[in-house]
Amino acid sequence: MSDDLEDVLRVPAPRLPEPGTPLVGILVGSASDLPIMQQATAILERLGIPHEIRVMSAHRNPDLVDEFARTAEERGMVCVICGAGMANHLAGAVAARTALPVIGVPLSGSKLGGMDALYSTVQMPKGVPVATVAIDGAVNAAILAAQIIAVRDPGVRAKIYEFKESLAEGFRP
Repeated sequence: MSDDLEDVLRVPAPRLPEPGTPLVGILVGSASDLPIMQQATAILERLGIPHEIRVMSAHRNPDLVDEFARTAEERGMVCVICGAGMANHLAGAVAARTALPVIGVPLSGSKLGGMDALYSTVQMPKGVPVATVAIDGAVNAAILAAQIIAVRDPGVRAKIYEFKESLAEGFRP
């Protein structure tokens, strides 16, 4: 056996999360953001994807955000969705502390209608990417999270196809 193959065989296999372990973390900057972000939980529930939703602010609870981001992967999460308004630093703060994909949802709760949150979510420095959806785009954030999971999970992939087919039904001639 070659030395390279022996090295590969020595690497422990990744541990699969326990059934029911949240695969998607959803963070919201404040309780007032919950009504929009609960649209993401509805989609994830429909697709059968375990998730958790928590309220924490990058500005008011930076230590909690830091701990969440640093432990998300070891807790079995595959990606994180972050929704916040105004100076939305939540998604960037999480993305800076994890290798997991982070999806940012700029929220419209400010006098600027969410444009401030959009710019602060999408304009990230090199090396700290945040996939950004539309203002108040919690539904698309959940679908994107599901598609990330579907890369390796054919069951989720099948549910996404069914979901998209159901969306198309109202637009058939």
